[in-house]
Amino acid sequence: MQDFHFAGGMPTLLSRLKPFLDEATLTVENKTLGSFIDSAQSGDANIIRKLDDPVSNEPAFAVLRGNLAPFGAVIKPSSMDKSLMRHCGKAIVFSGPEDLASRIDDPNLEVDADSVLVLRGGGPINGPGMPEWGNLPIPQKLLRLGIKDMVRLSDARMSGTHFGACVLHISPESPEHGNLALVRDGDLISVDVEKRSIELRVGLEELEQRRVLPSCSISASDTTPNSQRGYLSLHKKHVEQAHQGCDFDFLKGFTPLEKPRIF
Repeated sequence: MQDFHFAGGMPTLLSRLKPFLDEATLTVENKTLGSFIDSAQSGDANIIRKLDDPVSNEPAFAVLRGNLAPFGAVIKPSSMDKSLMRHCGKAIVFSGPEDLASRIDDPNLEVDADSVLVLRGGGPINGPGMPEWGNLPIPQKLLRLGIKDMVRLSDARMSGTHFGACVLHISPESPEHGNLALVRDGDLISVDVEKRSIELRVGLEELEQRRVLPSCSISASDTTPNSQRGYLSLHKKHVEQAHQGCDFDFLKGFTPLEKPRIF
């Protein structure tokens, strides 16, 4: 952020984006966005790149879809090990942050560089609130071998400054009948960023059999204790899924009247 500031900061960034902006828009100072942009420094083009000189010609984000994320999931191809852009590995499943913390560095954990780490319980309802759990740590025994990235999946989110082959915002989450609730240790999971796909390689019949098992019958009330009243109850009943924006359904916008009513 210090480099960004000394390279010209937000005015310089907006000047780079000028072709896409409505310069007549008013700022909080009651000045036009155009006048704000006109005052920008030329800036350091190595820090705030020009449109014809991007850091990468590839998209910064990609939306993956498949039987594990029918409504989509998000990955950052620009910040992941390119060898993992197309990957298939066996799942190691963690049922929440406590389970992850207690087992991820266990020397007896059967994990290798090809494994796919799966964390469930971090969605809009489960968290509750879709916490920043998506950047699952690399197991210590793999770090000592020099492994710096591996495929990791979750219904949670992560900071924009984090990096790695982390598939986030898997939708729908477990309480909303998401297949994330059905994943078991050893299941094969494939990710193909170029094809924008993510698949749990388990047959439909097997998945439906798992779905009726008590261990896979996850409801919102199971994942948010003491949520039968108050704000948590409101959240559980009305928060939307990741692909819808994680907003409350009763806060959706509406089309304003052409003319205001006078009462």
